[in-house]
Amino acid sequence: MPLQDPAQGSVFPSLSSSSWSRTQRRASLPAAMDLELNFEISRTAEFILNRNFTRVALQFPDDLLKHSTKVVTCLRNKLGSGNKVGLFVMADTTFGSCCVDEVGASHIGADCVIHYGHTCLSPTSTLPAFCVFGKASISIPLCVEKLSSYFGTNGKPIVVLYGLEYAHAISHIKEALVEAMPKTKLELIFADVMCSSINPLEDHRKSNGLGYLGSCSSVNSLGAATGTRCSLGGLIWDLLEGRRVEDYLLLWIGPDNSAFSNVVLTFIGCEIVRYDATEDQLVTDVSQQKRILKRRYYLVERAKDANMVGILVGTLGVAGYLHMIHQMKELIMLAGKKAYTLVMGRPNPAKLANFPECDVFIYISCAQTALLDSKEFLAPVITPFEARLAFSRGSQWTGTYVMEFRDLISSSQLEVSKQPEEARFSFLKGGYVEDFELQENGDGDNDGTLALANATEKALQLRNRDPDSLVKGIAKSGAEFFVTRSYHGLETQANRSSPEPYLIGRSGKASGYKDEKSEPETL
Repeated sequence: MPLQDPAQGSVFPSLSSSSWSRTQRRASLPAAMDLELNFEISRTAEFILNRNFTRVALQFPDDLLKHSTKVVTCLRNKLGSGNKVGLFVMADTTFGSCCVDEVGASHIGADCVIHYGHTCLSPTSTLPAFCVFGKASISIPLCVEKLSSYFGTNGKPIVVLYGLEYAHAISHIKEALVEAMPKTKLELIFADVMCSSINPLEDHRKSNGLGYLGSCSSVNSLGAATGTRCSLGGLIWDLLEGRRVEDYLLLWIGPDNSAFSNVVLTFIGCEIVRYDATEDQLVTDVSQQKRILKRRYYLVERAKDANMVGILVGTLGVAGYLHMIHQMKELIMLAGKKAYTLVMGRPNPAKLANFPECDVFIYISCAQTALLDSKEFLAPVITPFEARLAFSRGSQWTGTYVMEFRDLISSSQLEVSKQPEEARFSFLKGGYVEDFELQENGDGDNDGTLALANATEKALQLRNRDPDSLVKGIAKSGAEFFVTRSYHGLETQANRSSPEPYLIGRSGKASGYKDEKSEPETL
């Protein structure tokens, strides 16, 4: 006979009374957890003491900043009065709050960073870090009830992914699911968290090997079989031999946030279901997230017609960002376009409006902040993967999408220069266009002086055009763009050189100048 949860009023099938009581106690744990357990004070102090760190930066997102003083007090008590460890709270991050802010930590000379809250677990460049994911509240009985009923009607093998804030409850959910479905022969794989601490040297080796995030590669699994190892957003899991990730149903436990969008776009060919722990709801329709690809494909087509490209540096700490900047510069140069590198923190429409000469921007950041909604921007903002599609001649979009820029570093080398210099068809302009002039790119032996002379001559030609003409030349660089700007300031009369007497202007307040009547006229 199925048991009923008196607190929730719902039926929970196939659990014995003893297992039900254990599960019910586990479900109430996250709600009653105190500060030390939720912020993992003991593990944090152990990490600091074992590595002999003396200056520690504590990075808090905006929603957890109110707990920072209590966390510092508890952590200092746990470290002990004899340890002279400096604790520094970082509130306003330079870029996304999911990444470790190495720039802010370097200002105080920190030895390491303790990162609290949602994280993308992107590898750092110089500083080690320890990530405290937090413990989001989730009702394990309700979750198992929803999942077991859905799994019973679905015969596909399943991979369970989750937000890192629910990692504390995954082992309990797995155990309860096994008890709820004892006779079901279902292939069920739960992803594991890679690690909560980040060592820059180790992560550099991982990023140069298997592909640190957002990838699948054939390796020897830790189990008995040889299969495929996949990783994404700090999670890692092994598929059975002969299986592809498209053969599995992906279940996501967590909210509809940037981490979930990363899963949907990376594994676009998989059937995906999301369990919302806050609303206790199983969402099977994720078509809204998949529609993002239509918008991204349009931005790729717009980027193909760009002449000047701005490279937005969205991180100064994620490993490999410098290499990706150089790779994007090389890609833009080989495509016959002009590149400008911009570092401005978190981009917004007002900041990017200061660079109207740029037709498109490439945003280099972690996978969970790479997709910017650029509808309010004057120019589109694309990812490095989309830049590869836009600026590489002959490349076609096969449907796969790469969010992590480090996966592009180890991919095939650029082959833009080997492509024939021929006109291409622009879907936006409705005709064939040339990406660059053959005279400019064909003369590879020109020295710097001749190239400068040619650029100056072209700028003078643009300057000598009629300023009132509606036909403007296409600028190939920022200098040419500013030459063609049509704004003029105060009008000057060059034919009148004699001095003029000065005039006294208005005086008084704006509500009533002295030369105005004191009383308004009545109509």
